Amino acid sequence: MTLPYGATIFGCDGTALSAEEKAFFRDANPFGFILFARNVDTPDQLRRLTADLREAVGRDAPILVDQEGGRVQRLRPPHWREYLPALDMVERASDPVRAMQIRSTLIAAELRAVGIDANCAPVADVAGDATHPFLRNRCYGTDPQVVADLARVAADAHLAQGVLPVVKHMPGHGRATADSHRDLPTVTASAEELERDFAPFRALSDLPMAMTAHIVFSVFDDAPATCSATMIDLIRQDIGFDGLLMTDDIEMEALSGSVADRSSAAIAAGCDVVLHCNGGMAARRAVAAAAGTMNIAAQRRGEAAMAARRAPEGVDLRAFDAELAALLGA
Repeated sequence: MTLPYGATIFGCDGTALSAEEKAFFRDANPFGFILFARNVDTPDQLRRLTADLREAVGRDAPILVDQEGGRVQRLRPPHWREYLPALDMVERASDPVRAMQIRSTLIAAELRAVGIDANCAPVADVAGDATHPFLRNRCYGTDPQVVADLARVAADAHLAQGVLPVVKHMPGHGRATADSHRDLPTVTASAEELERDFAPFRALSDLPMAMTAHIVFSVFDDAPATCSATMIDLIRQDIGFDGLLMTDDIEMEALSGSVADRSSAAIAAGCDVVLHCNGGMAARRAVAAAAGTMNIAAQRRGEAAMAARRAPEGVDLRAFDAELAALLGA
């Protein structure tokens, strides 16, 4: 029988695991891990790190990264490609759908080659005139159908290369005029107006994994969606998402209280796992204790997500590079 996973996804401190980290991960048994620029040096180093993370928990745990392209890109030259911000690419490409397919294939192939098998993308938030700059050019467009179509292409391209897509930020971050890394955004739009924001996520509700938004939707609740049972129920019932639902980084300043308080509130609201990206070992221990282990439904969703990983399809990366450059007029 599979032991319950910790209801957590953890980051680590550097380019190699310390003995303390190995022991903690073995005991905490997190569902998975997430990497950042601080963890990345060379392809060989990254392959060793991803192998060591899995060895620490004794299984093929998912390893995530934020590799959207543009500002949010953890793997960079000289060892990996540099990508335009998504919205810049979409606006520049002669065929945005094909460009998104190629770009996502290249990203996923690069990730899988170093042992990373989940990417925190696509971004299915609908951009608007007031969307905060921290997010706007990470979006795929201003029309919900266009966003849904491009996000679907991106997700399918990842899956074809054996990388799980993590769609974000449910149920929609595009109306936020504050940066949730620093402040708690409040969206005052009506339920009818918010249908525009929810539409891409409804169209992508079959995807295996998703991330919440640290945003208050005042028409529904006065708590951030991550910690709101009302909003998590909306994600599950109205949007129809039954995949693994993780929080956005639980350390972000949009949330109040200790990391333990935030973690327990997110799990109580209905999130499956708590994503802890930054902070030292004391914070990890507090999050692990507060989040506990995944419940039966969360474990089922986690197993289903992992089962969606498959062997990568063979592609001619050099030909894809050339085609993408032509689509972008380079």
